[in-house]
Amino acid sequence: MNEAAVIEIGREALWVILLTAGPIMMAGLMIGLIIALFQALTTIQEMTLTFVPKIIVIFIAIIVFLPFMMTEVVEFSRVLFDRMIALGSGG
Repeated sequence: MNEAAVIEIGREALWVILLTAGPIMMAGLMIGLIIALFQALTTIQEMTLTFVPKIIVIFIAIIVFLPFMMTEVVEFSRVLFDRMIALGSGG
């Protein structure tokens, strides 16, 4: 296995991380922006107001995106294991 193959595996791993974490992070970002806008418009500056909606939205996003996330991680694992088998068999 050469340096290019290791870099390629690392690049693919980072891409899988972005694909799996991205939807959850975007859901948290969007609800955070909505709550911040609501707080700015109503001058309610309660610090704990942001936590409960964020937690609820993030849990819902995890439930919705979990099949996609599992598919991506399993597919990456299969490709990685296939590369390990090919490396072990001398191919």
